[in-house]
Amino acid sequence: MPTTSPHPVLIASYLEPEYVERVARVEGVHVIYEPGLLPEPRYTCDHHGAPLRRDAQHERRWRDCLARAEVMFDFDYTNIDRLRELIPKVRWIQATSAGIGQLLVRTGLIDAPITFTTARGIHGVPLAEFALMAMLWFAKGGPRIVRDQAAHRWERTCARELRGATVGIVGLGGVGGEVGRSCRALGLRVIATRRTGPDAGEGGAADVVLPPSGLPTLLREADVLVLSCPHTPETEGLIGAEELAMLKPGAVLINIARGAVVDEPALIDALRAGRLGAAALDVAADEPLPATSPLWDLPNVLVSPHSASTVVTENARLTDLFCENLRRYIRGDPLLNVFDRTRLY
Repeated sequence: MPTTSPHPVLIASYLEPEYVERVARVEGVHVIYEPGLLPEPRYTCDHHGAPLRRDAQHERRWRDCLARAEVMFDFDYTNIDRLRELIPKVRWIQATSAGIGQLLVRTGLIDAPITFTTARGIHGVPLAEFALMAMLWFAKGGPRIVRDQAAHRWERTCARELRGATVGIVGLGGVGGEVGRSCRALGLRVIATRRTGPDAGEGGAADVVLPPSGLPTLLREADVLVLSCPHTPETEGLIGAEELAMLKPGAVLINIARGAVVDEPALIDALRAGRLGAAALDVAADEPLPATSPLWDLPNVLVSPHSASTVVTENARLTDLFCENLRRYIRGDPLLNVFDRTRLY
């Protein structure tokens, strides 16, 4: 690969100066970073930012940046629906998310002659910690504790012990593997499905690993169901009324995948009827979750605004990954976390 001139690298979402400097120190790159043209972050490690409308002059400047770029850190969400035509020279985009398949399909980028790399592995620990928090929250009566404290009510009760329960994980990938290892460390039994075939030896993530066809077995055995699979045509609506009915009475559902994986009306019915004990949802079918959704007010539901994966160390880890991939790109070596178009993940 020619190295006579620096490779133009556009940082397309806000990144702290210290991390921009780290990227700029990679030999053989020229960083293009215009934070004044980017959406302002609403919270630490926000890669979408607040709504932004550039005036004509600033939009021309930004599109010039897009036109010059060969490599991008993140997508330009301000022009996402027409991004393909605005980046004629881009050969590689490093995403800040792991699940980019549906975004690429929706925007037509799926067919672009661009290599995409994902943030696979960056968010596994935070999402596993969220799943554990949710399991403990419901096992130890978190909703009741909060209600009683708000009412200044001291009323003793009895909780459940989590150890020894069976956790069913749908999707034993990077995130599911972290969930499984964390659960087993706490003395839980883990049964999981993985589309690449049975193999219980993946870092001690599960006691039993089944192919996707083993989902009914997993559902019948699970005290807690954790969804950590990608959103693909095969997983859309994967958990519907029939599947929810297979779960043990009082089971807990935790969704850290995508909202489309679950039939939301069927989920609401099961929660209202008490067939499903509780649900912790970091994702929803429509995001933001509409204010009229019954999920907000159900006492056995924990709603998280698609933020379980975001922690203060995220940008540091993303920068580590991006810099390593930049060095590989310049040397002509294989990149880490290349998106597999055949799996839409």
